[in-house]
Amino acid sequence: MGTAPFSFLYAGSCRSPKIKGCGDENETDQGLKIGCGINEDVLYYGKLAVFGLCIIASISGGNTAKGLICGFLGILTATVGIDSVTSYIRFIDNANLLSGIQYIPVMIGLFAMSQAFETIEDIYSTDEIDASVTRLLPTKEDVKTILRVAPVTGLIGTMIGIIPGAGADIGSFVGYNTARGMSKHPELFGKGSPEAVAASEGGNNGVTGGAMIPMLTLGVPGDAVAAIMIGALTIQGLTPGPMLFKTNKVLVYTIFLGMFVANTIMVLLGFSCIRLFTKVLSVPKTILTPVIFILCVLGSNAMRSNFYDVGTMLIAGVIGWLMGKVKIPTSPAILGLILGPMAEKNFRTALLKSSGNPVVFFNTPICWFFLALIAFTLFGAIRGQLKKKTN
Repeated sequence: MGTAPFSFLYAGSCRSPKIKGCGDENETDQGLKIGCGINEDVLYYGKLAVFGLCIIASISGGNTAKGLICGFLGILTATVGIDSVTSYIRFIDNANLLSGIQYIPVMIGLFAMSQAFETIEDIYSTDEIDASVTRLLPTKEDVKTILRVAPVTGLIGTMIGIIPGAGADIGSFVGYNTARGMSKHPELFGKGSPEAVAASEGGNNGVTGGAMIPMLTLGVPGDAVAAIMIGALTIQGLTPGPMLFKTNKVLVYTIFLGMFVANTIMVLLGFSCIRLFTKVLSVPKTILTPVIFILCVLGSNAMRSNFYDVGTMLIAGVIGWLMGKVKIPTSPAILGLILGPMAEKNFRTALLKSSGNPVVFFNTPICWFFLALIAFTLFGAIRGQLKKKTN
């Protein structure tokens, strides 16, 4: 076989134990055929993750360089723990970190605890905030904005939800980035723009419905919620899959109807309780800040019942607070932490099975589709930065 330009990435993995067929002499130069077939899902997941990482350039606010540095640090943080390909322990030999740094405590720290730390600086100040709500229903302009953005990002979220393991976080980020590229006023994104909120929520909510498709048709959970539903159905003696539509039609349509009812109730609750929710702004900081602290501790500890995650959350909170001081966006770090492991694992697995031949990333139409999306996203981000410099 010819020289493989990326063989250093899989060399240690292919020797001990010997992987059957990997590196065989009768393998073709494409590294794809005899004895070492490529699971195409590996390629698609890897490129989906790379596509998501490209969004970092668009969600970095006004400073792309700082956003890229922050995203790189997030990816670097995601490499802590056991290597998913070789099973070697990387960086830190600590039992609590063998499964890696959990992104939920990091998210709580960067987004919630950092704001609590910032509030402590002027906790005794009395900011006058007008929490009155003059109208419950959105204006005609808001409705037009939502109808222009939400269907597109909802469809994107649904497509992402179909992919098992992608999650609502990716759907939200991709929806936000897409809407920002479509918007006539992208400079308002990140400043409370209704268009940005509708885009993120459209992508986030679309994933929920999309995750039901592989769960009901194939028995494969699209996310954690779908996995719980599979467990609930199994307890009742039901097996999710194609036969479920034939043997339990009533149950399937009940699930569909239940999703419609749940969304309707959420809309009614949102409109009826909006005056109550705004009262939170009137709560004194001396009361609200300790409550935020308690909720952050409980939330970070609840996922694994491991108090080590609370320490992770506090460290992330301090880092997020310091990043806010120097105007470094925190979203790229979360995106890198979530998508970094997915990109690394699938990229390395594809190279491992193809004996290091990069041709594997260009051999199917779907691969080229993802490459086009990546190129389009990067082009849009670079074009936006050039426009800012020109103006």
